[in-house]
Amino acid sequence: MLKLYYTPGVCSTASHIGLEESGAKYDSQALSFATNEQKTPEYLKINPRGRVPALVVDEGAIVENTAILDYVAAKYAPHLMPKDPVQRARAISLMAWFSNTVHPNFTHVGRPERFATDTSVHDHLKAVGRENFYANLKEIDGLLAGKQWIMGDAFSVVDGYALVFYGWGKRIGLPMADLRNYTAWKDRMLARPAVKRVLEREQSVLLAA
Repeated sequence: MLKLYYTPGVCSTASHIGLEESGAKYDSQALSFATNEQKTPEYLKINPRGRVPALVVDEGAIVENTAILDYVAAKYAPHLMPKDPVQRARAISLMAWFSNTVHPNFTHVGRPERFATDTSVHDHLKAVGRENFYANLKEIDGLLAGKQWIMGDAFSVVDGYALVFYGWGKRIGLPMADLRNYTAWKDRMLARPAVKRVLEREQSVLLAA
């Protein structure tokens, strides 16, 4: 049995959606960041970095969304990743960009202390992070122009990852409705039963009126 460790509303939502869409049987456990459950000795044995997501499989733990999503698609739901090698590479490239650029830009907004111990610069870090994050969201909006899903006509695990950032933009009050392609796509995502189940389980901001 697969077991996913996640925290509601953070980047692990991507892996949560990927698993739910795959149809694979899995167990899940939510960790509370507020009480530092991700830093307990028990969890650090699973992921020594103390981060989510982590997916426990027979061979051990897999961490990082990009790796988990590629694994889930390869093992349980090949239709959730492009079959063409070039398109698959582009899907992985996009998820890598989500992980190494888009996510860190948002982290500057919520956790500036990770980037500077001098509290006098925290407001500046937040402002720059907010600007850069919204620029990333506008790029995603452009990627969705004329497409049903982010990789084209077929839904993929990349879509679940992209949904995370729409929710974060809404959470910090960015003008998400101005991103028309992204917003129309978000509505299509919310109409998917598997996506809705995950968002309800995580009590997502995306379900708020």
